[in-house]
Amino acid sequence: MRIGLLTEGGYPYATGDSGRWCERLVRGLGQHRFDLYALGPAGTPRPLPPNARVARTADLGGPDGTPATSGAWSPCEPRASRRAYGRHERRRFTEACHRLATGLCAEDGEVPFAEGLYALAELARERGGLPGALRSDDAVRVLESACRAPGARRGAAAAGLPDHLAFAEHLERALRPLSLDWYGEDALGAADLCHAAAGGATALPGLLAKRFFGTPLLVTEYGVPLRAHYLSTAGADRSAPLRALLAALHGRLAGEIYRQAALLTPGNAHARRWQEKCGADRARIRTVHPGMAADRFAEVGEDEESGDPATLVWVGRVEPAKDLIGLLHAFAEIRARRPDARLRIVAVPEREPGGGAYLTYCKGLAAQLFPDEAPGAHAVGENPVTFEELGGPEAPTLEDTYASGALVVLSSLAEGFPASLVEAMFCARATVSTDVGAVVEIIGGTGLVVPPRNPRALADACLALLRDPERRHRLGAAARARALELFTVEQNLAAFRGIYLELLSHAPVRHRPGDGVPFAHPAEAHVPGSWTHKAVAAGTGAPDA
Repeated sequence: MRIGLLTEGGYPYATGDSGRWCERLVRGLGQHRFDLYALGPAGTPRPLPPNARVARTADLGGPDGTPATSGAWSPCEPRASRRAYGRHERRRFTEACHRLATGLCAEDGEVPFAEGLYALAELARERGGLPGALRSDDAVRVLESACRAPGARRGAAAAGLPDHLAFAEHLERALRPLSLDWYGEDALGAADLCHAAAGGATALPGLLAKRFFGTPLLVTEYGVPLRAHYLSTAGADRSAPLRALLAALHGRLAGEIYRQAALLTPGNAHARRWQEKCGADRARIRTVHPGMAADRFAEVGEDEESGDPATLVWVGRVEPAKDLIGLLHAFAEIRARRPDARLRIVAVPEREPGGGAYLTYCKGLAAQLFPDEAPGAHAVGENPVTFEELGGPEAPTLEDTYASGALVVLSSLAEGFPASLVEAMFCARATVSTDVGAVVEIIGGTGLVVPPRNPRALADACLALLRDPERRHRLGAAARARALELFTVEQNLAAFRGIYLELLSHAPVRHRPGDGVPFAHPAEAHVPGSWTHKAVAAGTGAPDA
């Protein structure tokens, strides 16, 4: 099977959780051929297995508004993307833009939005020039007319000219995937299945491949782009009407992708609920938990006696959403009732912007809450709270970090699918977590869960486990068994192996020029065995999984 894998963040060029998941998928499903379509700046790609190749890359952040692409066949034509429209093309553009803008401004605008989106995509595919048209005065006038039309939503009706101009710029950027050179028989048209590693702009090329070629679309979301847009602080200075228009754009796009996808595979129930609220059909949603490598934690998980029984461990990115301030106040309560308790805060190197200032503030708070110790349980000048960085001399690896403590704490105010919680479970560590995101789904009764923003409850739960070693070990063992059953790489690959075959079995038969006659490669040719070569010889060529 040929899979057009639409990647988020520019895999195989970029790193991060999404890139690691894509790499495990490609390497784990070696019987399939993966053509990688990467959105994001290109660089030096990581080594790929024989069943994968980079088919196209596109940097959508070009300064002139033209998506900069490259690929194995042909680049896009920047001149065509900048050309001016003639009278007929301008009329087509205006009509399509009007439908799209009406869909954004009206309460029930799903249908006109989709009609306008596909009309713009067809115009871009036939004539090019879409980025320039979306930045033109015509586009701003159409948007202004739709906002002032009878029945427009209050937020859209209140928009002024600065809002229209700012939104037109954002719209042009959001719709740059429509102008890519990916929609041909030698690109996405050759794929048996499009698999988008995220929703939003990442899945938009797959949406168009379904429109133009009938290619089934599979969308995997381990984080929800629409939720990220709502929570983002990047546009805090935007006006209320502009925020309303942007929310409508991202909401309409997410809804259309969810409605057209053959199957949605959210990574957790939290993401699934977002998809359902955006109009996704429950019958086409299947939760597939992200796979994580468990082998590296096996030694720690099998050693029931490891870890200081009085040490709590926190691991993650240092940012306000992790609520380290609340954790420090909770630990002050723990320390007052158990003087030998210690807290290790281990930060991963990938920090968010502003993380340094937040870390500095947390260190200052810890110094105030826990002044230098007098001689006694610890040496003079030793603070019971330590701030370390993963990879440093005190915390060289995740395994060493989790092995050092008896209890792992998660104090977040907001989460998606917290990987640190699963890692702690692989290590057979009891956990105390706040009830956010997919925490309850991950824990499943193998740890304690408390409300967020409640330091007293967090302290009480931690003390309960610190004082009861038998319960702590029992919960840790149950947590490890649950993680090995649900959250390993193997279960993730097995799920997608079945999903690929299921989607292909329901897709229409597609015969492409050059493939030979239908059924030229018998099914037996794909199964290892002593008769495999005979089966291949009976066909017209080598099997192409």
